[in-house]
Amino acid sequence: MKKPLSLMKPGENGKIISISRQIRSYKKFADLGIVKGTSLELERIAPLGDPIEVRIKGYNLSLRKEEAVNITVETNHDRDA
Repeated sequence: MKKPLSLMKPGENGKIISISRQIRSYKKFADLGIVKGTSLELERIAPLGDPIEVRIKGYNLSLRKEEAVNITVETNHDRDA
């Protein structure tokens, strides 16, 4: 199932399938290795829901929900089904 990264649950794995080019952070994401085809895992969500922490390419990265909503992922669970 395709969904925004901001809607994933802690412990859920996925693969990036698209990133909106409309956001200012697009180049920053590319520099950090957040590109189409990259696998990631949602580690945790802050108590008030922002920021979220993802594990990607061997490191943990915190993202604001306003950034995460622009990253579309396909969860591993859905690809296996």
